[in-house]
Amino acid sequence: MDWNNHLEMEKENSFGSSEATILVNESGVISFANQQVYENFGYLYLNHELIGEKLLNLMPGANLQASGEGEIIHQFGIHRDGHTFSLFFRVNAFSLEKEVYYLVVFHKVKDQSRLNQQQTYPINELVDLMYALDESTIVAFTDEKGKIQSINKKFCEVSQYSAAELIGKDHRIINSGYHSKEFMQNLWRTISTGSVWRGEIKNRAKDGTYYWVDTTIVPFLNEIGSPYKYLAIRKEITEYKRVVEELKKSVNKLVDFQFALDASSIVAITDQRGTIKFVNDQFCRISEFSKEELIGQNHRIINSGFHSREFFNDLWRTISSGKVWKGEIKNKTKGGTYYWVDTTIVPFLDEHNKPYQYLAIRYEVTKRKIAEEEIQKMTGKIIDVQEDERKRLSRELHDGIGQNLYSHLITINRLQTEMSHPLLDQMRDEATEIIEELRHLSWELRPSVLDDLGLFPAIRSYLVRFSEHHHIKIHFDCYLNCRLNTNKEITIYRVIQEALTNIRKYAQTEEATVTIREIDNEIRVVIEDEGKGFDLEKVTRGVGLFSMEERAKAAGGNLSLHSVEEKGTKVFLEIPL
Repeated sequence: MDWNNHLEMEKENSFGSSEATILVNESGVISFANQQVYENFGYLYLNHELIGEKLLNLMPGANLQASGEGEIIHQFGIHRDGHTFSLFFRVNAFSLEKEVYYLVVFHKVKDQSRLNQQQTYPINELVDLMYALDESTIVAFTDEKGKIQSINKKFCEVSQYSAAELIGKDHRIINSGYHSKEFMQNLWRTISTGSVWRGEIKNRAKDGTYYWVDTTIVPFLNEIGSPYKYLAIRKEITEYKRVVEELKKSVNKLVDFQFALDASSIVAITDQRGTIKFVNDQFCRISEFSKEELIGQNHRIINSGFHSREFFNDLWRTISSGKVWKGEIKNKTKGGTYYWVDTTIVPFLDEHNKPYQYLAIRYEVTKRKIAEEEIQKMTGKIIDVQEDERKRLSRELHDGIGQNLYSHLITINRLQTEMSHPLLDQMRDEATEIIEELRHLSWELRPSVLDDLGLFPAIRSYLVRFSEHHHIKIHFDCYLNCRLNTNKEITIYRVIQEALTNIRKYAQTEEATVTIREIDNEIRVVIEDEGKGFDLEKVTRGVGLFSMEERAKAAGGNLSLHSVEEKGTKVFLEIPL
């Protein structure tokens, strides 16, 4: 192979006219250097001053033998006057007359500011990087005045402008008008001084729609450190900005909600064991404890002792299973006074659906509870007054009017022994009927057997009369070990009486069952039928049900109702002993 032909071929394959070429033998001695080499290193071309010089004198550290084919290598060169400069070179090795030569083609880097260490760049890797950058990123080069010199297809795709519409223009063509003059001035001030600028910019596409780009602008510097072009690399973040705006709105809503909640509610957060981690000012105000006194404690610090162990066991069983608990709790302040709170406890669940903390939101309802207690007391008094009046009327009907009518009936019977007349027969029948009605009315108002003999005989007697009058068979079971106080006996009697009246009116059945049992320190009464039944959601609550519920509350008990259409109804009354 002819050496001159090989040299010409390498020149054709070099980076361009601005690149320099050196031929070096195996010993590293320069055999040939073109004019660009002399210009870059500061030697006289006409005197051929570099011929015979060692390459290492120009490029210390250059290892031609270790340089692979197809690699572009970063290296520092030494100028004749002693200063260093960056360059990139590649090496091609060939043999001529059994001697190895290295053809070194290099290019001096105009922007010296960011190259401070030797690096190696395989060409295929650079190609891959450029491809990846072009596919994913908006890229543009501008001159030092900001005029667009080149763009990639991603720029055209996002901006909706063609390359012909963009080349030669500046970036005002996509200016959205969103950013202030100061914003743009700061950007230009940064890059014109040779510094990299980073930030987010809102642009406008050709069709008028807006888009956001995360932007990095890199200035390329010449030998004196002044920018001669700029590379702008942008990543579209329109969707990200939209999500951020939505998140900001959501956060603002949450902040407003938290403010409203904090201003109106008693809030506490505990860990999974119930240890208090956070309380708001409302909690401290109503409990009279400071935050320092509450944090690290559990809610036993405000326990009033009013509620049973079963009450709190049920509460913990509910929230520890991941369910929300709602109810009313009576607490005690630091000063010993009591207050009521309507409470909702929400468990926060981890990835295994296990609670890791609890949020308790409470509203003070002390005044309402006091009012309810007063109403309850008043209701109890009204019931007592009502029962006393019933008792008085029952006695009056039985002992007063009933006795007078009975006397009249005796008189009529005497007259009938002395004379016979149809009117006397009519008067006797009417008097007998009125006496029977008075007895029934007296019994309904207040059976004397209830006061004289107690609950069991009174109910048994009432059920017999009820069955005879209304032809409904009643199955009765009673398991009581002792007599109850008057108030509880009257309550049970009246609930049974009202429930059977409803069965008579609405159940359309011929049988019913009444059961009274003493279970676990309470009296449990069940009145049931297998009649028509009804949908609890569709039926209006009447006076009868209200009366039963109020009587149960006045006696310290609870009344519940269960009914299914065509499957009957059950009334449950539970009263503590």
